[in-house]
Amino acid sequence: MRAAGLAALLVSLLPGELASQVDTPQAQIEAGRKKAQYCSGCHGADGNSELTDYPILAAQTARYSYLQLKDYKSGRRTDDMMNAVAAGLEKQDMLDLAAYYAAQRPKGPRIQKGESSVPFQPDPARVEAGRKKSAEVLCTMCHLGEFAGQNEVPRVAGQHPEYVIKQLKAYKTGMRTNDAGTMSSVSKTLSDEDIENLAHFVASL
Repeated sequence: MRAAGLAALLVSLLPGELASQVDTPQAQIEAGRKKAQYCSGCHGADGNSELTDYPILAAQTARYSYLQLKDYKSGRRTDDMMNAVAAGLEKQDMLDLAAYYAAQRPKGPRIQKGESSVPFQPDPARVEAGRKKSAEVLCTMCHLGEFAGQNEVPRVAGQHPEYVIKQLKAYKTGMRTNDAGTMSSVSKTLSDEDIENLAHFVASL
């Protein structure tokens, strides 16, 4: 029997839960797309949120998205809405959602204007100050060049500045602690001005 035929036979003999783990990536992305419909009110249909208090999930690393959902479910990361949402998710749901968002294309950061949002235009002076600060605190050692992220380290390039500021301040004050200690440690060295400059910088990428 050819390898492809043998693989198909083995999959057909696997229990449903185990068989789902050998789905093709495209099948997992499609499963995630359907599940993400529930999330679209805040995060946008394709992970490009227009509500700037919520993060852009499009192109986020799958590993990071999965771990955050897992942390919300366990209560390791706290947010009233997300804790409630994640409570109803199984592991496969989280993996599917993470795969779907990782496959989407980001459309760029926005800024809130009244009841709607508009494309964000970074301030050049703040971008340069943020670039220097990011080099000083060695951000790219974890987030990589262009802040694309890797594995459990998030992509922050092109993220809404309002959300970046909110998260850095949460790390700084100890309101958010679901990291290995790196972000908590680094953020405590940042002034509010540094944080805003970094938000402009990563939004410009």
